[in-house]
Amino acid sequence: MDLFFMPLILLTIYLIYALLASFLFPDRRRPRMKLPLPPGTLGWPYVGETFQLYSQDPNIFFASKAKRYGPIFKTHILGCPCVMISSPEAAKFVLVTKSHLFKPTFPASKERMLGKQAIFFNQGPYHSKLRKLVLRAFMPDSIRSNVSDVESLAVDSLKSMEGRSIDNTFLELKTYSFNVALLSIFGKDEIKYREDLKRCYYVLEKGYNSMPINLPGTLFRKSMKARRELGQILAKILATRRQMKPEHDQHHDLLSSFMDDKEGLSDDQIADNIIGVIFAARDTTASVLTWIIKYLAENPTVLQAVTEEQEAVIKSKDESGKQRMLTWEDTKNMPLTSRVIQETLRLASILSFTFREAVEDVEYGGYLIPKGWKVLPLFRNIHHSPDIFPEPEKFDPFRFEVAPKPNTFLAFGSGAHSCPGNELAKLEMLVLLHHLTTKYRWSLTGPREGIQYGPFALPQNGLPIRMFRR
Repeated sequence: MDLFFMPLILLTIYLIYALLASFLFPDRRRPRMKLPLPPGTLGWPYVGETFQLYSQDPNIFFASKAKRYGPIFKTHILGCPCVMISSPEAAKFVLVTKSHLFKPTFPASKERMLGKQAIFFNQGPYHSKLRKLVLRAFMPDSIRSNVSDVESLAVDSLKSMEGRSIDNTFLELKTYSFNVALLSIFGKDEIKYREDLKRCYYVLEKGYNSMPINLPGTLFRKSMKARRELGQILAKILATRRQMKPEHDQHHDLLSSFMDDKEGLSDDQIADNIIGVIFAARDTTASVLTWIIKYLAENPTVLQAVTEEQEAVIKSKDESGKQRMLTWEDTKNMPLTSRVIQETLRLASILSFTFREAVEDVEYGGYLIPKGWKVLPLFRNIHHSPDIFPEPEKFDPFRFEVAPKPNTFLAFGSGAHSCPGNELAKLEMLVLLHHLTTKYRWSLTGPREGIQYGPFALPQNGLPIRMFRR
């Protein structure tokens, strides 16, 4: 049989099975409707409107729905009935005010790949403990000692890209962000495990958006095999750490935070959360950096201003006789570069939405959000609202000279489940941009229009560029 048709055949079988199951075994847990559901359509049984969502730019799908039905509407995607919300007030309600009524969740296939005990999928005391442990390793007091190591990784990454045509900038930057993630998790020991972890993780990530069909030859099956192997590698790393005598263990990384005996995390819990942190740290940061490179190339006036800011950092170090390596204090003296990062996070909105699930029937705006339904705050819709950000399609870092209104800038989420690694991500971007703008020039060599999703928003073809020394 032609292998080209195999995925289509497997998908067809899966959907037929799902359709029959939805008719033969209807969901009996559906609550009695005392309030109307939000407006909108649910599409076909089980399949819902998934094909409509992924057959076009997802943002067009969300924007057209919001225009037709308003800031709250229902749909059915990825096998789940969903309520979409696209106003700052609704986002605050779900993520902050009533966050205890909406647990974080992902599609079941992603939960299986990352691990159900990862921080993303939990709430309550267990989530609070995990968040405390992650923050312990990622707060400024902890990561400021890593600046020189992050800088070395940035310098090596850019050096590997210079003087050549780069077919996919995003893939190059994924290696950089992956190495920074491993550094933050394992400390300087990460070099010992980098290649094995990278090999398995690259297989795992290919299945993130695959249908959960556990048959030989499917991406899902291959990804789950890589996930098991990752667990075995992490078990060996944990065993090695435990063999170290306490007086010789000077680690202050995320793994050490997780292994703190007082916290009592199991090895499986540690593994789920390490894999989850890699997932959260890798593609997102690389995506943002890719967009920054595109926006700066298209806005030479902004690029010149950023370059001058970064050259001023170097000049101040030369005049004071300080070492040329960047310090934590240097990264706090880059206001325009920081605004470029903020504006990129807003305009690109690589995380278009997040998943929550109602843990009980919830009323909002006169509508019922039934227990078990997914709730998706649409970050991109909020970031691109002309009522909140004038000329929303324009790249304008100077708009962030005035702090945005509350609940309108949600690049790192909001509330108890906001991204605990945002300080590390900003450090990682600032350090790379310092060396990029002061040492290199680049030009775009591919199409300037178009967005692709995998699953995060990216410039078309991962942004092909040509990069050379200044």
